[in-house]
Amino acid sequence: MPESNDPGTKLDEKRQFINEKIVKQPMTRRQIASRLLAFFFVAVVFGIVAAVSFAVSRPIAVRYLGGETAMPESSISFPKDEPSENVLASDDETTEPIEKVVQSAVEQYRYSVVDVDSLYTALRNLAQDVDKGIVLVHSVQQEVDWFDNPVETTGQYAGVVIASTRRELLILTPEAVAEKSDAIKVMFSDGTEVDGRIKQKDQMYGMAVVSVDINSVEEDTWKTVTTLPLGNSYTMKQGDFVVAIGGPAGVVHSIDYGLVSYVMRNVQMTDGVGRALYVNVNADIETGTFLVNTSGELIGWVTDQLQTEDNSASMPRVFGISDYKAALARMTNGQGIPYFGIRGQEVAQVPASSVLPQGVYVQNVVIDGPAYNGGIQNGDIITRMNDETIVTMKDFLAVMENQESGQVIHVIVQRFGRDQYAQLEFQVTLGTR
Repeated sequence: MPESNDPGTKLDEKRQFINEKIVKQPMTRRQIASRLLAFFFVAVVFGIVAAVSFAVSRPIAVRYLGGETAMPESSISFPKDEPSENVLASDDETTEPIEKVVQSAVEQYRYSVVDVDSLYTALRNLAQDVDKGIVLVHSVQQEVDWFDNPVETTGQYAGVVIASTRRELLILTPEAVAEKSDAIKVMFSDGTEVDGRIKQKDQMYGMAVVSVDINSVEEDTWKTVTTLPLGNSYTMKQGDFVVAIGGPAGVVHSIDYGLVSYVMRNVQMTDGVGRALYVNVNADIETGTFLVNTSGELIGWVTDQLQTEDNSASMPRVFGISDYKAALARMTNGQGIPYFGIRGQEVAQVPASSVLPQGVYVQNVVIDGPAYNGGIQNGDIITRMNDETIVTMKDFLAVMENQESGQVIHVIVQRFGRDQYAQLEFQVTLGTR
């Protein structure tokens, strides 16, 4: 067929060529998964870098640029954490196939020595950054020997800088530093040593807060100090990475890495209930071993005060910081922690609870504690405190948080007699832990 010389025909062909569209082929699920993995990896890296950079630069910026929130004049408070359970995966059918592809891609990936080295390099860098918030606390005691010669004995403990005001640095450290000490010395990472004093202590849980006058810290030393933020220990899950700082090897400024092996909820504690984190790290309770998460936040410390169902377990137990923030806020402000003196549990958790009155079942009264001296006994069920109805341990804690040491609390309990429960009333004078 001969080629047409009609100008109209050529113009139509040109228009048809211009209107053609090149359609991009849709991505496969594996390509989507690969991009999601790359995005997730980049997000995690930038998140860690941002968190560490913020933790390192915050105290320096606050000191030189000012900031009333970070450097309060007097009162210090810590935001309260609410316990939360693990969030279940979404049941959305549109996202489930992609999640499976991502999981499959992760499971099939073969990690190399380079990957492992990169992981530990990141953990090492994190440990080095948070170690700037660790100080060495000396307890100095003056004694004499058999020949009346003066002898100075010292104890060395790890401390964590947890807060600062315009007047003082506040350091969390083992309470043993305050026992029979004539003086307290604090040594920073650059070797500078200054005087400290006991701000407040908690003998029951073996912790103390030491205060350092801000004016005694030189600017060059101040630049090396990091205030560690308090994390949310309720969010810690089985398998999470943790870094042990302070003195896990029995020497201040030693470090170790590990995982959360188990989370035990509803652990009975004196005047409360909390969680115990089992961690597979080296720990030295006497020197002080603290735990931080991968964001560089303090999430607790290793203790022997937690009584669990298996007290023979050799793995270190961590007292989560979220269960201690209310007490720690009092200590940093120089206030005593009110002490009632019971180990209790909710009636709903007691066997044969259907026949018991609703309230907090007193499983154990601390001998010579305020509740014991006030007349409360094992087996009593606390139903009211200061006209507040008590049904759960949360109700009990809410009342205690609004009390002060030395106050008298009106307590109503149900006590089992010969064949039924009888209501009794007591006046309990709160002590100080």
